[in-house]
Amino acid sequence: MNFHRKLPIPMEVKEEFPLTEKMMQVKAQRDEEIGSVFAGNSDKFILVVGPCSADHKEPVLEYIERLRRLYEQVADKMIIIPRIYTNKPRTTGQGYKGMLHQPDPEAKPDMYKGIVAIRDLHLSALRDYDFSCADEMLYPENYRYLSDLLSYVAVGARSVENQQHRLTASGISAPVGMKNPTGGDLGVMMNSIVAAQSSHTFIYRGWEVTSAGNPYAHAILRGYIDYAGRNVSNYHYEDLLRVKELYEKSNLSNPSVIVDTNHNNSGKQYLEQIRIAKDIVHSRNQNADIKRLVKGLMIESYLEDGAQKTGDHVFGKSITDPCLGWEKTERLILDLAEKL
Repeated sequence: MNFHRKLPIPMEVKEEFPLTEKMMQVKAQRDEEIGSVFAGNSDKFILVVGPCSADHKEPVLEYIERLRRLYEQVADKMIIIPRIYTNKPRTTGQGYKGMLHQPDPEAKPDMYKGIVAIRDLHLSALRDYDFSCADEMLYPENYRYLSDLLSYVAVGARSVENQQHRLTASGISAPVGMKNPTGGDLGVMMNSIVAAQSSHTFIYRGWEVTSAGNPYAHAILRGYIDYAGRNVSNYHYEDLLRVKELYEKSNLSNPSVIVDTNHNNSGKQYLEQIRIAKDIVHSRNQNADIKRLVKGLMIESYLEDGAQKTGDHVFGKSITDPCLGWEKTERLILDLAEKL
């Protein structure tokens, strides 16, 4: 390894790029509202929706501006949490790794500029649009750079078995979703929730720390790949009842599921997200137990349908996984709100 420079610690970055008092109040109010859903005290439906990965500030903020206007029409039934995913897991380690690595996707990696860029983007969403957002915890040691801004955290399918991810999740106050692993073993997912809901003493960023345990750690179903390399979905009525049974056996707090409508649930056929989202809401409406369990959906959506190659420069079109375009997203959210 070549050691380039010592990066600033999270406290220093937070002091340089702080929240205002109003932003703190908005964040606290949203945290309380979102927590009430996972605690079972609110019937509102959560939508974690936005681009597969944040690539440029301008189109992400235009998307969030549109989302804010739409939210005003459905806020009586839904809580919208924009996806601002600034780290991108790569199966082989190749390709665009997200804004944290490359604030300019066509330039060389610059981790300091990346840290500043991702904090600036999350700050803008909260300051200008009253949205505290969601991000994936790809690197547990980096969580603190955004800990005062995030209202939802996801642990990915490739990370959910990792001890440091599980322990760090146990020390986060925001809801943390633990995805089922890429091989589909729901026992792995449930074990990760047990770990995240428990208190631990461990090493974090060079400190000995003790976590309180996260009562809002929960399951995210995202489908999987079977032994023969085939896509297998796990969002169906019977799948949801199976997870309900697993929760009952585990004695975990606040049984909750968020369903990821893309990835292996859709076979990465992004248009399938529309059908899948409606199917899940239908299942909730048919079964009171499923309605209590399934708290919301995760949808990959951007300004334009599909995906592009880095360098094609189509404004608001994903450079990673294909996403649902804005018009289809808007129609879907309004349709879901009618059916809730």
